[in-house]
Amino acid sequence: MNQEYRILYERLKQYRINFPLTQNELAEKSGVSVRSISRFENGDDISLSKFICILRALDLSDRLLEIIPDQSKRPSYYLEHEKKRSRASGKHGNKSDKAFVWGEDK
Repeated sequence: MNQEYRILYERLKQYRINFPLTQNELAEKSGVSVRSISRFENGDDISLSKFICILRALDLSDRLLEIIPDQSKRPSYYLEHEKKRSRASGKHGNKSDKAFVWGEDK
């Protein structure tokens, strides 16, 4: 088992205890069996869906989305998708092609 997984289940267990919830209370609140919660807190694998249910019950599910950053929030995303500005053309719609003449030159 890798170190990140060990840290994860230890932190989650400590968070549950400080929340404070027993495994039974967490099971009722999350819809995940006590056995699955116990297995996870002892270092065994559980499914991602059960893990997310546990995080929701502990009010931590919003933090889960912080693991993988939203790529549309990067500054470079806005630069890549920015509407390109263009210069105004020399033609102005329905104006005539005649040269400008001062009022006294008419």
